[in-house]
Amino acid sequence: MQFKLLANTPMGIERVVANEIEALGYETRLENGRVYFEGDEMAIIRTNLMMRTADRIRIIIGDFDVSTFDELFEKTKALPWSDILGPSAEFPVTGRSHKSTLYSVPDVQRIVKKAIVEHLKDAFSIKTKLPETGPRYKVDIAILKDRAVLTIDTSGDALHKRGYRTAQGEAPIKETLAATMLGLANYDGSSTLIDPFTGSGTIAIEAAMMALNIAPGSNRTFDAEKWDIIPESDWVKVRMELEEAAHYDREVRIYASDNDPEMIRIAKDNAEEVGLLDNIEFKVLDVHDLEIDEENVQIVTNPPYGERIGEAKAVEEMYRKLGELMDAHPSLSVYLMTSNKMFEHIVNRKATKRRKLFNGYIETTYFQYWGKREE
Repeated sequence: MQFKLLANTPMGIERVVANEIEALGYETRLENGRVYFEGDEMAIIRTNLMMRTADRIRIIIGDFDVSTFDELFEKTKALPWSDILGPSAEFPVTGRSHKSTLYSVPDVQRIVKKAIVEHLKDAFSIKTKLPETGPRYKVDIAILKDRAVLTIDTSGDALHKRGYRTAQGEAPIKETLAATMLGLANYDGSSTLIDPFTGSGTIAIEAAMMALNIAPGSNRTFDAEKWDIIPESDWVKVRMELEEAAHYDREVRIYASDNDPEMIRIAKDNAEEVGLLDNIEFKVLDVHDLEIDEENVQIVTNPPYGERIGEAKAVEEMYRKLGELMDAHPSLSVYLMTSNKMFEHIVNRKATKRRKLFNGYIETTYFQYWGKREE
């Protein structure tokens, strides 16, 4: 079966996500926060298991203009729900509406739910209430300017939930954002990587998974794994292929440090959960004590932003230390995300490239400093 699919993305990284999908062999089309593509059941399996930067993979089941609730009911009921959902399917409905005639989201959700119920009752000749005791199919309706897009979520939990985070600090970055930072740094495992503000270890762990070619979804399950329309054997086949493609014995140099011993303990636990504790060297270390003794090192990091009262001066000193390291090591490349707009001024160095990224709801700048390549 061929599906119209979309990958939800954080704003601003649509092209990063599209590059991943295109690398898997699918053509893409981009909108704000969405990357559209088409594929069969294998596309659903591969993107869920292999995508490092997308939030979710959804099936588009309907895309139409709508301005009345009657129209919404009829057009929703006419969609081919029974091609995907079985008679016992559980199908919670979420919704959003923006700049639309149908602005009441609870009413929109209720009508979509009712329309699907009526469709399934007709399709499967059911006279009683639908049991909803079977696999889950999370339905979403998004209405923007009277255009409705109805989707079914194949992922279940969002894709940043890799399954290795046993604990976290106060402000962890999502695994998908860490992978985006590494991708924009062109990290491939061939050079030494340092994260001197490792927190719960997310950037280091994502780097190890990338360097060893470990599929990001290999440690978790997905809603679509329980669906009748995708044979369980296909999931098993792809998982085995990805397991065989991993390079577990590759030598990588990843150093992750933090000045908080508790965070290093948590980071080690998270790395151990995914089987990567031996591939990352964790250390309790203040950034001011960080020394670099080789060429072509990459620092990829998410340091404190200095937004709390009393933090600004200490954070500026941390930033200056990174500037001093760049001055002392011309081949050092630094990729750093912060909401502090003064970073370039503090380190007295203009970034090679800058990119806007959102860390949750915080707008940040991803400062990229490319070192001079030493042969």
